[in-house]
Amino acid sequence: MLTWQIGDVRITRLQEQEPIWSGTMILPDATPERVKEEGEWLNPFIDDAGRFKLSIHSLIVESEGRRIVVDTCVGNDKHRPGFKDWSNLHLPFMKELEQAGFARTTIDTVICTHLHLDHVGWNTTLENGNWVPTFPRARYLMGQREWDYWSKYDESPDFRLPIEDSVRPVVDAGLAELVEPNLRITGEVWLEPTPGHTPGHISVRISSRGENAVITGDMMHHPIQIAHPDWVVGFDTDPKLAVETRRQFVQKYCDQPVRVLGTHFAGPTAGHIVRRNGRFRFEA
Repeated sequence: MLTWQIGDVRITRLQEQEPIWSGTMILPDATPERVKEEGEWLNPFIDDAGRFKLSIHSLIVESEGRRIVVDTCVGNDKHRPGFKDWSNLHLPFMKELEQAGFARTTIDTVICTHLHLDHVGWNTTLENGNWVPTFPRARYLMGQREWDYWSKYDESPDFRLPIEDSVRPVVDAGLAELVEPNLRITGEVWLEPTPGHTPGHISVRISSRGENAVITGDMMHHPIQIAHPDWVVGFDTDPKLAVETRRQFVQKYCDQPVRVLGTHFAGPTAGHIVRRNGRFRFEA
């Protein structure tokens, strides 16, 4: 568990998993040789073989008395035929969340940056054979455009099944709010549109007492995409738009006092985008 203070806002990272994958599993351009060429700044996020260290985690944002969970990882008991490492898990994540002081009934809001399987899993839990909302007192915020796209999706089961077991039950329970991508949640927390990875993808912006942070979602998956925003993830629904969104993001937040929290960044997770010797990189 890691925590950061952004003015009056407290952010807590609760990790579900920390996998180590070949970079090319996510970014075809990320061969071990090209990864190692980046130098020491990337060391917290790769192993000695140049493989990616990743993190599957939720970020709990506490602002103005509200408890906001940003993304809910993979979840337990979910059948994921194309992702065997994520299928039918039995992890202690929910117990650890409550041990950290975040009982499920104290969560006010759940933000889904997008509706992929590793971001919506703990939206629901299995009870007596039925999928029920994990956070019964929360409003689940998801982009209207995001829901419109995935609710009609009928192709790969690894993208369809998460909608059926982790998103639609929340909608049917009346706990979902389909929102526009610039919604303000509190005076300190609001959404920013970062489309491309998915049609309605959003990031989360935080500002309090002159201190600032942004939670990326899957607008980027690994810090190496700060140096190479043109490296495309195979799961991007609109690769051209995803590249342009990343480029704009890197340029907007480079050399600014804005802490960037990567939704899949391992280890220190948070840092700043800087320009060194004419190139962008991430300083944790």
